[in-house]
Amino acid sequence: MESISMGNTYIALLRGINVSGQKKIKMADLRHILEDSDLKNVKTYIQSGNIVFDSDQVDKDILQEKIAATIHQHFGFDVPTLVIQKNDVEQILNANPFSEEAEENKLYYVLLKSHPKDDLVKQFNQLQFEHEGFHMTDSCVYLFCKNGYGRAKLNNNLIEKKLGVEATTRNHKTMSKLLEMTSG
Repeated sequence: MESISMGNTYIALLRGINVSGQKKIKMADLRHILEDSDLKNVKTYIQSGNIVFDSDQVDKDILQEKIAATIHQHFGFDVPTLVIQKNDVEQILNANPFSEEAEENKLYYVLLKSHPKDDLVKQFNQLQFEHEGFHMTDSCVYLFCKNGYGRAKLNNNLIEKKLGVEATTRNHKTMSKLLEMTSG
């Protein structure tokens, strides 16, 4: 029997948890505290902070603040949180300019929490990196890392610094899996 969805389905992307032993959160604990804060059908994917949930709340900013505040209250640290929906992920995946030329394991998505200032975007678009391609939209920097993300100079931290916005990065496999999780 299928689970009945309550309200809208969202995806929350947490930045910087369970990386190099920092900001450790067990996914079972995270699911529990989020369900206690009135999110429904909470599911997680891998340990790096990917959450699919339902909520009657329609304001993504309120959901982002609620999740970040809940994590801070229970675990004692701040975690940048980005909330998106299924159609956002579909649009991002469908618009990838590198999907024809790149193997899926070389594709990364740097999701921007807000739109950067136009002058910073202009400066950013002038950057060039050997073995790395990128394309920027209002909400995402698409990365094509020919030598893998681990060796990339153009990474989440550099993008945040250059654009002056919070961001979080996911690989193609994770984005595809999150989209799949919103459908069932």
